[in-house]
Amino acid sequence: MGRAAPSSSPSSPQLGRKRTAAPTPEPPTPQRHCSMVDVMRRSRAVAAPPPVARARVYTYYETLLCETCGLGDRDDEMLLCDRCDRGCHTFCLRPIAAKVPIGPWFCPVCAPPTMAPKSFPVKQTKIVDFFRIQKDEQDAQAAKCRLSQDGRRRRKRSLVMHKRRRRILPFVPSEDGARRLKQMASLATALTSSKTKFSNELTYMPNMAPRSSNLARLEVLPKEDKENIELCRTMQQRGECPPLLVVFDPLEGFTVQADGDIKDMTFLAEYTGDVDYLENRENDDCDCIMTLLLPADPSQMLVICPDKRGNISRFVSGINNHTPDGKKKQNVKCVRYDMDGESHVLLVACRDIACGEKLYYDYNGYEHAYPTHHFF
Repeated sequence: MGRAAPSSSPSSPQLGRKRTAAPTPEPPTPQRHCSMVDVMRRSRAVAAPPPVARARVYTYYETLLCETCGLGDRDDEMLLCDRCDRGCHTFCLRPIAAKVPIGPWFCPVCAPPTMAPKSFPVKQTKIVDFFRIQKDEQDAQAAKCRLSQDGRRRRKRSLVMHKRRRRILPFVPSEDGARRLKQMASLATALTSSKTKFSNELTYMPNMAPRSSNLARLEVLPKEDKENIELCRTMQQRGECPPLLVVFDPLEGFTVQADGDIKDMTFLAEYTGDVDYLENRENDDCDCIMTLLLPADPSQMLVICPDKRGNISRFVSGINNHTPDGKKKQNVKCVRYDMDGESHVLLVACRDIACGEKLYYDYNGYEHAYPTHHFF
């Protein structure tokens, strides 16, 4: 007799199937790139000397003569061409210059066509002509000022509302990982060459100002701006840095330039370093001390000293705020806010910055005591 075929009933242990629930998907872990701390471990100092403030060389024109009258007297009314260094008295020009102009001045030979003087008589035979010309210009200027004031009155409310909507934007890191490593490596090289440890926070060291001394009396950072700053800090911990590159200039030392287009009001970095009292640093030769807190008591004034610990902010250049050309260079501003009861200094773009453009800010944005005459 043949054997019976195996039963195909579902109750058979050989053919029974057991259904299991699908595993719960886990949220994706944010990708972590090589951080600045990792780069600093492998950094090496370069052979280039540390940055030294370069003193501007001044040339004195003791024997300068007027190109029109041939005399060298009345030097307080002598104009010097910014292109050819020729001199000319204000009263020898045609038309006569009422006063020494503000900003750059070019002689009639070097003046571009757009800066050429208006069509005036070559010879002014009557002094009345000069005063008539000046009066016409003054009347035109007064009318222009009245129109400008009326326009400001009409637009005042809209401008105030526009300023209130301006918020600090988070930086956009470079998408290319190799490019980000190059940016961080440039900062690591500069910090190592300057014998500075990397730190993205304010540090309070023994025998310096304690944390309790940093009691902010500033405007509180708005919630939206604070969230953007925290986002930037999180990105930096993951190895996503702002698109900035530290380069060495033989004249200016280490400088910072944009390695990508940066929008206006973009957060770039927080000015970090050791917090100390200013009176402890009065004889310090550090050239990058930043004011942190300016209370009524001068003995409690706090400064940030990035000579031992700091980040990329210590390499941002300062402008010469005594010249119009120097002021035009500024593309970064310092803003101070109350964050969790403490004062913090943030570097923010004050206009659109193009890739390859150097970063400049005003050292005297908080108080006008820092000498910047020798700056470029």
